[in-house]
Amino acid sequence: MMKIVVVIKQVPARDSFLRVDPGGAWIQESDLNYEINEPDAYALEAGLQLKEKSGGEVVVVSTGPARVASTIREALAKGADRAIHIEQEDVAGAGPLATARVIASALETEKPDLILTGLQSDDFGYGQTGVILAELMGLPHATIIMNVEVNGASLRLKRELENGYFQHVEMPLPALLTMQSGSNKLRYATLMGIKKAKTKEVRTIAGVQPEGAGTSIRIERVYMPGSSKQSQIFDGPPREAAAKLVEKLKFEARVL
Repeated sequence: MMKIVVVIKQVPARDSFLRVDPGGAWIQESDLNYEINEPDAYALEAGLQLKEKSGGEVVVVSTGPARVASTIREALAKGADRAIHIEQEDVAGAGPLATARVIASALETEKPDLILTGLQSDDFGYGQTGVILAELMGLPHATIIMNVEVNGASLRLKRELENGYFQHVEMPLPALLTMQSGSNKLRYATLMGIKKAKTKEVRTIAGVQPEGAGTSIRIERVYMPGSSKQSQIFDGPPREAAAKLVEKLKFEARVL
C-alpha cells in the first residue's frame, strides 16, 4: 500500500487574454482563467494509475491563493483521495527554492513512498521545484519520466532522452519523480467523481517559509515581445536560389 503525493500547480489557461499589469512586473490577473499545469496533470494520472495497480492513496499538494481550491477539487474529482492546500499569495515571486521549502515543510508528517511532480510549469518553466524538493527531503530523484513500474521496494523507470532515445533505470523507494507531458492518456472527472470530491478532505495550511528562507526570485519587468518582418530575395538560377534557401532554413532559421 503506497502513499503517493502529487504536487500540482494552478497556472493561467493557455487561451487567457494576456496584458501586463500597471506595475509592469506581472500580468493582469483579473483577465485570466486558470487550469491545472499540464505536466502536473500527467503526474496526477501516473499517481492514480499506480494506486489502481498497487493500492494505497494519492494525496495532492498545491500552493497558492484561495482560487487554487478549484484545481484541487478537479484533482480530487479525478480520483485523488485527499489534498493539502498551502495558502500563499505571492506565487509569482516565490521561485522554485522558496516553493520547494514550503512544500517540504508541509510534507514532514506525511512520509510518502513516492512524490510525483510535473517536469516544469507552463507559466515560468523553471523545471527546478521537483528536484530541489527531492534534495531538501533527502530523496533520490529522476526526471523526464515517461513510465513508472513498482517492483516491491524499488522502481523501474523509462526516461525520455534526446532524438527519440530512452533510458531505463532502477531506483529505490521512497523517491521523487518529475513526469513528462504525454506520458499517459489523461482521464476526465466523472459525474460521480465530482460529487465525491465535495466530501473529500482538503487540509488548508498557511504557507509560512522556514526561518531564513525568503523568496528566491524577483521579477523586474514583464513585457510583450516585439515583432518584426524581414524579406530576402534569392536571385540567380532556380537551382542556385533553392540551395541558398535551404542553407538559410538550416543554419539561420533552423527549421530543417
